[in-house]
Amino acid sequence: MVKVKICGIKRTEDALAAVRFGADAIGLLVGQRHAATDFITADEATAIVKALPPFCSSVLVTHLDRAEEIVPLARSIGVTTIQLHGDSSPEDARAIRENLPHLKLIKAVHVTDAESIEVARRYADSVDAILLDTVNVATDQVGGTGMTHDWGISRRIVETAGLPVILAGGLNPDNVTAAIEAVRPFGVDVNSGTKGPDGFKDMAKLRVNGKFVRIFCSKFG
Repeated sequence: MVKVKICGIKRTEDALAAVRFGADAIGLLVGQRHAATDFITADEATAIVKALPPFCSSVLVTHLDRAEEIVPLARSIGVTTIQLHGDSSPEDARAIRENLPHLKLIKAVHVTDAESIEVARRYADSVDAILLDTVNVATDQVGGTGMTHDWGISRRIVETAGLPVILAGGLNPDNVTAAIEAVRPFGVDVNSGTKGPDGFKDMAKLRVNGKFVRIFCSKFG
């Protein structure tokens, strides 16, 4: 069963709606260093985590890269998972794990060319999963770009990384099933494809996204 994470959650009502429509995890962006419109404060993230029902993972998505910054932030918010979406090295990840051994770690890798395959391999011994995303250098966006990348490279990372791989980058209700079929990831991570014009989550897009993923999973396992 492909897991589903809805990222860029900024309100409690959006988090609860995402869970209601089938999300296994929700992503909360705290600790900004690059261009993005989805970051919230640690206090806002804490309030959302407290409102989540059982069995839903809460993911701190951060641009911060050092353990001394990330560890106290994750502890204060109370998340179950940390997604390193900045420049954290494998050594930084291991330092975080030493301090927070009960949390899961995900490292974001930006798929640009075949070299991304080797980048993903470097984290095999320091994190629990790899997330494949798209970077937009022109706008300094390291996530939430609304842009896809080469799914052929992503499929090769799935086959060689030795870790669960989560696919992100420009996924929406129109392409998410094709993406899953092409890459066969452990999970998918959707952000911009579930937004409304106000920057918050669109309930219809959340509902359709969850429906398409679940239908795919029931057909292909």
